[in-house]
Amino acid sequence: MKSLLVALAFLAILASLGTALFFMMRGKGDDRSRGKRMAWALTARVAFSIALFLCVLLAWKLGYIQPTGLPVR
Repeated sequence: MKSLLVALAFLAILASLGTALFFMMRGKGDDRSRGKRMAWALTARVAFSIALFLCVLLAWKLGYIQPTGLPVR
């Protein structure tokens, strides 16, 4: 369940990035409305990224995930 939420948040980030790319590359329409949609998509991506980061920190703080570190050779 926990990994499913993280995976869904990651997919939401990728979807918003793809939406921003779509509106940036599309040549039709008003430049002002296209810019607003692209800015909204990038804003959503940043918000999803921050939310995912905070969820990972909260999961660590509550003990759901444990840092393992790198093995020393």
